[in-house]
Amino acid sequence: MTAPVSHADPFGHDNLEDPGPLHESLRAAGPVVRLSRYDTYALARYEHVHAALTDWQRFQSAAGVGLSNFRHEKPWRPPSLLLEADPPRHDAPRRVLSAIIGPRALHRLRERWAADAADLVDRVLDDDGGVVDAVPALAEAFPLRVFPDAVGIPADGRENLLPYGDHLFNAFGPPNDLVAAGAGRIAGLSAWVDARCAREVLTADGFGAAIWAAADRGDLTPDQAPLVVRSLLSAGVDTTVHGLSAVLYALATNPRQWERLCAQPSLARVAFDEAVRWESPVQTFFRTATTDVTVGETVIPDGAKILMFLGAANRDPRRWDDPDRFDLGRDPSGHVGFGMGLHQCVGQHIARLEAESLLTALARRVSRIEPAGPVARHHNNTLRAWRSIPVRLHRK
Repeated sequence: MTAPVSHADPFGHDNLEDPGPLHESLRAAGPVVRLSRYDTYALARYEHVHAALTDWQRFQSAAGVGLSNFRHEKPWRPPSLLLEADPPRHDAPRRVLSAIIGPRALHRLRERWAADAADLVDRVLDDDGGVVDAVPALAEAFPLRVFPDAVGIPADGRENLLPYGDHLFNAFGPPNDLVAAGAGRIAGLSAWVDARCAREVLTADGFGAAIWAAADRGDLTPDQAPLVVRSLLSAGVDTTVHGLSAVLYALATNPRQWERLCAQPSLARVAFDEAVRWESPVQTFFRTATTDVTVGETVIPDGAKILMFLGAANRDPRRWDDPDRFDLGRDPSGHVGFGMGLHQCVGQHIARLEAESLLTALARRVSRIEPAGPVARHHNNTLRAWRSIPVRLHRK
């Protein structure tokens, strides 16, 4: 059966600003839709996105999780050993990193991050009189404070992490104006990031040093170690920033949910996961068919690129009741905002702990959080991102 065809551009600015109508049309069209503009296939229903994410054998990551097909095109940088690799190449890096940044390993950071979050919120309330732009003041400031410390990179130049990540996620899409806007800086940004992955630059007590120690034990090769550190720096900032922005926007525009969180701060992790489902900071990723794959009644041919719409899956009414509602009473587990299966985000526990720390500090100090001006999106080919979220924080 021939798949229905869409001539829409998912990377056009209109769809990046408001992807909802496109997502609805793709879900309604069927299990598979062919995107004529890019000669690729699209999956937008939860059932099929989830199935593709968990079937790495037929839906390959090693040919690139962007539009570029590494079978025929040279990557612009050495591919990620986690995001852009499949077993067996994927196994050792994943195993090492999962142990280093798993829930047990993060336990030692809980008290420190809670104190850092309390300090940040207190300073924001004192310095800005309660009216702040939640994106730079909170969603960017907190990860840029605690995460590079945990990795063990020096303080100088940390402002490079956000534009580097922004270009990285843009590069997963087509070579449009968003990619062109970052092209002039990316060589310098990449050189800066690569230099921070070297053993001698990292502190002795961070995630980065633990990765190099794994190489000393033979769990990784010396060539793999800096690429695994780079994976942390590439994927560990922007996605968390926009996840925090999403939950802050959700709570500001849903006052009853904020009241619920204040009454029960233990809901902080639920709030973050519900925001990741509701907003899907990572909107899309590509896979490549390793054989002819039948989805529904459509055969996707071997070698074809497949665009998975994580954001559309996370609001699929076939899976979620009233999916456009942000609701702390919902069980958001099972969302695909962190991926699923073998390539599920290895750093999701870090993001959850950062969110728990910041939201708990806010819930203990702020009685109300409400919009204080027009919001602005930041367009990215892969991310559902924010530029500005003005809010008023009412101190308890």
